[in-house]
Amino acid sequence: MDDRDEKLKIIRDEVLRLTISPLYAYRCDNNYVPVIGQGNHHAAIMFIGEAPGKNEAQQGRPFCGAAGKILDQLLASVHIKREDVYITNIVKDRPPQNRDPEPAEIKLYGPFLDRQIAIIQPRVIVTLGRFSMVYLMNRYGLDTLKPIGQLHGTVQKPHPLENETYAPIIIPLYHPAAALYNGVTKEILFKDFQQLQSFI
Repeated sequence: MDDRDEKLKIIRDEVLRLTISPLYAYRCDNNYVPVIGQGNHHAAIMFIGEAPGKNEAQQGRPFCGAAGKILDQLLASVHIKREDVYITNIVKDRPPQNRDPEPAEIKLYGPFLDRQIAIIQPRVIVTLGRFSMVYLMNRYGLDTLKPIGQLHGTVQKPHPLENETYAPIIIPLYHPAAALYNGVTKEILFKDFQQLQSFI
């Protein structure tokens, strides 16, 4: 086990014991598990969604449901293997009825994501949906006043934060779930994914 594996395991164990989370009781009542992340701990590309759905919370794997199938198709379209990237969410536990994450939940789980980014140090972070887009762009001091409809597919290049030597390129994209019932959004996602070819 290398240093990254050990540090990510510590994060996993901390989230498992996160009894102060407003989602902890819901996790226990439904026999769910937190979804920490999955993939290559040395990945050049990291995908960040918002929160696990039911399938994810049952299996402990990110994007393993219907939206995950779309993500797999998107990865295949640019010849990227899923095992070569790292996939996670901001919020690590499933919100009830798949509702949007609440600000307090994002604030609580956000530092775990920050640590994952610092450990893996991907060259590119692809945000999936507006919640991860806003979180990451706020964190790196980028413009979040524009809606995802204007920012999707753009390449954002932040400067490292104070006391940090590293800043990833950020590419905001629509969440794959938005493509399940909207063919136009699906076409946009496939087009936007072509941006990743230059970072493989």
